[in-house]
Amino acid sequence: MTSLDQAESVFAAARPRLFGIAYRMTGGVADAEDLVQEVWLRWQLADRAAVRHPEAYLATAVTRLAITESQTARARRETYVGPWLPEPVDTAADPQVGAERGAVLELAVLLLLEKLTPTERAAYVLREAFDYPYREIAEIVQTSEAATRQLVSRARKHLADGRRAPVERADQRKLLEAFVAAAQAGDLAALEELFAQDVVSYSDSNGAVRAAGRPLFGAAALAKIFAAWAPGFWQGAEVSYVEANGQWAVRLRTDSGTCAVITVTASSEGIDQVMWLVNPSKLGAFR
Repeated sequence: MTSLDQAESVFAAARPRLFGIAYRMTGGVADAEDLVQEVWLRWQLADRAAVRHPEAYLATAVTRLAITESQTARARRETYVGPWLPEPVDTAADPQVGAERGAVLELAVLLLLEKLTPTERAAYVLREAFDYPYREIAEIVQTSEAATRQLVSRARKHLADGRRAPVERADQRKLLEAFVAAAQAGDLAALEELFAQDVVSYSDSNGAVRAAGRPLFGAAALAKIFAAWAPGFWQGAEVSYVEANGQWAVRLRTDSGTCAVITVTASSEGIDQVMWLVNPSKLGAFR
């Protein structure tokens, strides 16, 4: 086996984890794949004989690239049309994500991570999703072990403050099914009963298709809006249930292909978030 063959073998073994880190850091499949490709190019050019721990070297490279990418992505999103949501991945079929722990993968969690600093996000992802020791995380993000513990602690607190305890996966499916049935029927009372009082709806379109240009709030208001959508939005669309980021979601397909992926998050108070992914560029995993 040549040196480059060995390099490729090592990289292939590490690739699922590299993608998992990059995706959780960026919230985008294409962005994550670009970062992984950049690490591969760097790995080919590296003095590999001097690298004692290739997996650590590669994880460090992708994390630091992702921190830089996160900083520039925030500037790019200032021109995004309407709410931005993470790009969903098919965790039932995609081994690149499914091969690692499912933690820090739900769309609602990835959305909350956007409010962290890039370094906080990196420390949290490495600890919660991949169980890295604090010492290794400190080396990767170039800070002290004590500071790393603080980064993770702040991130945990922010996420805990930002969401209620979610329902079990089976209950999330039942609530999603009930939501779809009520929304298709335009059943105002049933919709309002399903929602937590402070429910919020996000529609990610980037202006590519018609959608709400801002988050919408409140059980009564959303029930009226969704009931009014019933005659047009669902008509002629085939509904199927898929797994997106470890949670149940609904895929809508028409003759022209997949037009939406919709999911909900819920707590003991009812559905507290509805996420409508209708930007065609974010539906690649469910075409």
